[in-house]
Amino acid sequence: MATTRGGGRRQAGKAGPVARLPEVRLPELRPFEGVEPEPEGDYDGLAFTDADFTGRSGEGAYFGDCGLYRCVLDEALLSRVRMVDCVLEGVRGVGTDLAEASLRDVEVRDGRFGGVQLHGAVLERVLVKGGKIDYLNARKAVLKDVTFDGCVLSEADFGGARLERVVFRDCVLRGVDFTGTQMKDVDLRAVAELDIARGVERLSGAIVSPAQLLDLATAFAAAIGIRVEAPPAE
Repeated sequence: MATTRGGGRRQAGKAGPVARLPEVRLPELRPFEGVEPEPEGDYDGLAFTDADFTGRSGEGAYFGDCGLYRCVLDEALLSRVRMVDCVLEGVRGVGTDLAEASLRDVEVRDGRFGGVQLHGAVLERVLVKGGKIDYLNARKAVLKDVTFDGCVLSEADFGGARLERVVFRDCVLRGVDFTGTQMKDVDLRAVAELDIARGVERLSGAIVSPAQLLDLATAFAAAIGIRVEAPPAE
């Protein structure tokens, strides 16, 4: 396990990868008047407010220009959903199934999730701001132009995922798993706490700060089979 602390904000003038942010401009939304989203349903221009979708199924549904506010998604079955130009604010869910979902131009603000399933999902131009996600399963997911800003990710699993132009800013990453991850222009410099449980050798394509590099040196050496020992006493 490799841990670094206090990466801090990037220094002025130091250019790095810039993830394109979502450009969500919601129209005036109509309140959702149904009981629950339906599998393969089509939802456009709707506001879902204070709704409890615990255990409900909306697999394969489409959400366009929608807002989800303070909704509960515990054990909700939302695999293969498509979300375009959507805002999720104050949403919480334990065991939410978003496997193979497609999220494009989506903002997730102050969410709280545990055990969310995003394996095989595709995220493009997504902002995750604030909140906390425990035990994220993003194995074999594709993340492109994704920004994590001021959030806590505990034991996130990016095994076999592809990350391109992904920025972690003022985040805490605890026990993250990068096993088999492919990275391109992934910016870790402004991570407040970086704790890599597995896959430190997969950081090719990432940018770290000088301080982080020093903290990770022992783990890098172990990954390529170098033993680091004090010289023998004379």
